[in-house]
This record gives sequence, structure tokens and C-alpha cells, in this order.
Amino acid sequence: MNQQAAAKLAAGDRVGAFDTWNRELRLRRVLGFLEEVAALSRVGAIAWRENQRAEVQVITRRLQEVQQQTKAEPTAIQLLQSLGTAFEQVRSPKSAVEVYTQILAAARQRQDQAAEEATLKTIAELHLSWFEYELSATTYQELLRLARARSNRLNEITYLQELAYIYRQANQHQKAVEVRQQLAELYLNEEQFTQVPALRLAIATDYESLGQLQQAFQNYQEAYASAWSLQQYARAGSALRNLIALYRSQKQIDDALKTSQILLEADQRAANIYGMMNTYDQIGQIYLEGGKYSEALAAFQSGLELATQLKYQEPYFTQQIEQLNQQLAK
Repeated sequence: MNQQAAAKLAAGDRVGAFDTWNRELRLRRVLGFLEEVAALSRVGAIAWRENQRAEVQVITRRLQEVQQQTKAEPTAIQLLQSLGTAFEQVRSPKSAVEVYTQILAAARQRQDQAAEEATLKTIAELHLSWFEYELSATTYQELLRLARARSNRLNEITYLQELAYIYRQANQHQKAVEVRQQLAELYLNEEQFTQVPALRLAIATDYESLGQLQQAFQNYQEAYASAWSLQQYARAGSALRNLIALYRSQKQIDDALKTSQILLEADQRAANIYGMMNTYDQIGQIYLEGGKYSEALAAFQSGLELATQLKYQEPYFTQQIEQLNQQLAK
């Protein structure tokens, strides 16, 4: 019957296909919950994919009925795992979490640490997939405590990374900073120095979002310095660009220009010609704002050389140069 239904669906007979699948599902009940739930999961996934909402609702209700009848059987782990998967297939996260919570309780009762951690990860990922950031963070915090209690540095780093991502997505920048500072300590202790520049850059952007500009300046500078020392010139360029934007927002024009010269060197070492062209444009704009037309002209001419090389934005730089020449001729 399953094969017949699949053939009908392939032939475009969607109504006939699900009619056959529904007869199959009714027959599966005779074989017990485990067989039935596996079939419900399979057909539920197809119903969701084919946008058959009524079918999805019927299958979800039947899964909930099975769940209620199995609550008195906490040792039926295989069935619970199958139920959890089935609820995920029909996009019923609340019911899925309820089932995985039962599985978690059973794992803790039998002191199965591996099953406990695996189930917590499933719950955390399920919350995250449905953008339940707070619930996902709470679960990852629990996983983090377990990793630290078991001195598992690899898992500790993984869970801190997940938390940093969640807090950034949820715009909880203060919590993101706190987690990333913990990560930075771990990377330094584990001598994973190559990870530090990107982390410092992320911390700086969080501080900037919080309006804590002094800390943002400090972390952008640390990100640039550490990236440069590791010859991560593209990363150094990213930190310098953010630093220049911050200097300009605070009217620290001399610092912005000095940092722009360092950025040119970073882009040159990273073979980022496009980045150099944009930096010359930015330098030209800064000089224009300050009324320093000769310096602006030199910057735009350097930008034009690179634009010609790239065959990109040549008319823009040519226009800037013509306007400045007219200004200087007055």
C-alpha cells in the first residue's frame, strides 16, 4: 500500500495517494505503536512537504493520542525516540520537546550521561530551529555546566560558541560579550591563538551595539593587532574598517586617516585590490569633508588607478577628480 501510494503521488494523484496512505496507517495500528509511529512519521513528512495541512493535523492528533497512552510506560525509550522524531516531521515542536523531556528524565534516572547530553542537545537544537532563543540558551547553559563538570574542554568551547550565536541572534549583546570573553580565555589557555582575532572583532561589535565605545575601540584594536601578528590580513582589514567607521562617527578624523593608511597596507598584504580602492575613496571623502582638496585629489587618483585595474567604478572616480580639478582651478 505504501508503494501504491508513492506511485499515485508520483503520477500526480495526490488525493488517491493520501487515501491509500491513510488506509495503510489504520492497518499499521494492528502491529503496535512502534510500527505505527514509524509509519506516521514517514507519511507525516510527506504530508508536510506536499502542503497537506489537513493530513498533517490528523497525523499529529494520532501521535498525541499515542503519546498520552505511552506516558505510563517510561521505559519504552525506543518508542519515545520514534515519537520525538515523528513530532519533528510534522513540525510540532512543543510535543517533540515534551517527549524528549521524558527521554531526558529516563536517561538521568539510569545515570546514562551520554544519553543525557545527546537528549539535551536535541532539545536545544529543536528550540533553536524554531527561534526559541531563550529556551535554547537555557538548555545550552545546562550543557555547558555538564561539560565543565566533566572537564570536557572541547564541548565547553562548542557550547559557548552556540550561546554566543544565540545571544547575537537575540540581540542580547551583553550576554554575548560575557560568553565570548569566556571563549577568549579558553582559546588562550588552549593556545588556539588563531581563533582570537575573530572573537575580539565580534566582542567589539557587541560593545558598539551596547554603546560602550571605549571597550569597542579597545577590542577593535586588539582584533587588528592579533590578526596582523598571525598574518590574518583580511581579518585585520575588517577590524580596521570598523575602527575607522567608529573614529569617523566620533569626529576623530586624524585617527581615522592614520588608521586608513594601515588599512591600505593590510589590504595590500591580503591582495585585496577592491578593498584598497574603497579605502582610497574613503580617504578622499574624509579630506573633502575637511576642505583639503589637494589631498582628496591624490586619494581619488590612487583610487582611479585601482578602479582601472579592476575595470570597476572608473566613471565615479573620474567624476570626483574632474570636480576637484574645477574646485582647485577657481
